[in-house]
Amino acid sequence: MLGENFVSEAADDEQPSYARCMAGTRDSVLSKFMAWVKTDPMAILWLAGMAGTGKTSIAVSMCRMLREEPAVFFGGGFFCSRSAGTVARTDVRRILPTLAVILAGMSQEFAEALAEELKNDQRLGHKPVDEQIDSLLSRPLAVLASLPRPVVFVIDALDECHGERELAELLRLVADFKCEAKVKFILTSRPEQHIRNTPISNSAHNTILHLHTINPDEVTSDIRLYITRTLEDAATEGAWYTDQDIDLLVNLSGGLFIFASTVLKYVLHRQGDAVRRDRLRKATSAITTRIAATTAVDRVFEFILMDATRPDTIDEDEMERMRNILACILTARTSLSIEVLAALLDMAPDMLRGCLEPLHSLVYVPQEDRQPGLQTLHASFGDYLFERGPAQLRITATLGHDLLAHGCLRRMAWDDLCFNVSRSHSSFEPNPKSASHKLALSLVYACLHWAHHIESASNRSAFDSELSRVFRTKFLFWLEVLSVLDKVGLASEILHIATAVVSQIVDATCSHSHSDRSTNTHSCSFSATPMRLFRRRMEPSAGVHHTSTSRLSHLSPSNRWSAVTSLRFAPVSFLSVLLTSADTAVGLSRRSLGTRKLFARSVTLLMAALLLPDRKTVPSGSGTPLPARNIHCLCGAATDM
Repeated sequence: MLGENFVSEAADDEQPSYARCMAGTRDSVLSKFMAWVKTDPMAILWLAGMAGTGKTSIAVSMCRMLREEPAVFFGGGFFCSRSAGTVARTDVRRILPTLAVILAGMSQEFAEALAEELKNDQRLGHKPVDEQIDSLLSRPLAVLASLPRPVVFVIDALDECHGERELAELLRLVADFKCEAKVKFILTSRPEQHIRNTPISNSAHNTILHLHTINPDEVTSDIRLYITRTLEDAATEGAWYTDQDIDLLVNLSGGLFIFASTVLKYVLHRQGDAVRRDRLRKATSAITTRIAATTAVDRVFEFILMDATRPDTIDEDEMERMRNILACILTARTSLSIEVLAALLDMAPDMLRGCLEPLHSLVYVPQEDRQPGLQTLHASFGDYLFERGPAQLRITATLGHDLLAHGCLRRMAWDDLCFNVSRSHSSFEPNPKSASHKLALSLVYACLHWAHHIESASNRSAFDSELSRVFRTKFLFWLEVLSVLDKVGLASEILHIATAVVSQIVDATCSHSHSDRSTNTHSCSFSATPMRLFRRRMEPSAGVHHTSTSRLSHLSPSNRWSAVTSLRFAPVSFLSVLLTSADTAVGLSRRSLGTRKLFARSVTLLMAALLLPDRKTVPSGSGTPLPARNIHCLCGAATDM
């Protein structure tokens, strides 16, 4: 029941081994953590530190240690991330459901207690955090009250969550957490103001560890060890670097692990001792002499970007492609592959990979084109590009949303979004279990996320014609894709977003033409029923004068479908009516049985009633009419009409 709210890639055991602290580094901090877990009576430890100080590496290492510590019952860890390219890892409402699922996998008693809670409310995972915490953690944890060991949860990078208000509410609930079992929370974040203003910053009740207050000599020693071992592991035939090179890198790092790791990635990206020696010299020289940048990390980012965009190696078109690619990676709602992003940007995969080649020290690029994982290596790089990057590469979030919104709509217009996309042998059969694996991942992304990108785009009205063109013929096919993915429940959320966007466009259009009496015949009132609204807002073209749904009933099914789709509508009316009608069905399904099947069936019936009043047959898209009783199969519903 919590499956769709469980973010597997955010779980502690899914974090890559290279994300841990290198052996021999951060020993002092990790020892303090373990001592606190075992002996300190306080229930919250907040690790605060600036970007690049190694908080996530410490948290990953801590989770591994807690799993192996017999004096502790480790409940699980959630790793928030903006750079991972998965919007779910920035969603505050996903944290508690994910921790509950992890703990249920380790305790049968907790799993049974959690199942009882979910019987009372199956939508707990979708609710605000104040409605989640008692049912998902507090009450089920009571079954572990007899444990002599503390149950410990870790939540990393809280500052990377979206929604400051809901995050503040979660931290308030954690600070006030009451349970019969002994429970502790380890939290990490940057010391942002909206986090400092919550109860976890109260040192009288919580333990607070600021990374920048740790003995600087310890940090310097750890960074030196990290740099030395990394260079030693990369050396093939003797050292091509000197002790002075190591000293310089340590001094330039200024206590920031991200500085050292980013410079080393840049230097070691090329093979050959002479090449690496030259790259190290150029990097350190540029960083020490450039005074325009505000921080050491900014200087690293700037140097790598300037080196990757030299006028003698890249032209203006390539620069624009690189900027567009980075904007999409930073605003994508899931971690994309080369193949998927290339399809959305209408670009050849090898061209996209070539644009990212000089940025490997800043952007992780999977080896296989089909493998998801495109992401920036640290959230601070995205902040830098949005706020302080070089003029030729500075980007805005709306640029990424504009590109991805157009890309999603363009991708859904392809021929593979079609009737019977699940390839079922019969209208009476459910979707094949393997159907979702046959869908192109670019089509999956487009169907799930088009509305979110339009909502955040710079000019929503720019998508009017594309929306109308796609959904005029492919609305039911889109629903079928969601059904194949077992995501029909998301259609409600997606259509709510789209309806809100279109309503604003329609309101603006109607307001602009309010003085035109001929336009006023197509009322913008959304209080009318969907049927009346649909009929009233149709505007016949020259070839179909005064066509109405009553006259359509005299035509054959295939001709009737052609007549309806050939009508010319007032601006944005087709999509606004379609989504308003579908939104009405959403409300009906929620007030009645509230099931995904009823939702799909309601929308399909409504659309059939709008387009085909007698509902006896529906054109199948292949020239053969499909019995209307089977129309629900377009959406994957299994209930007879």
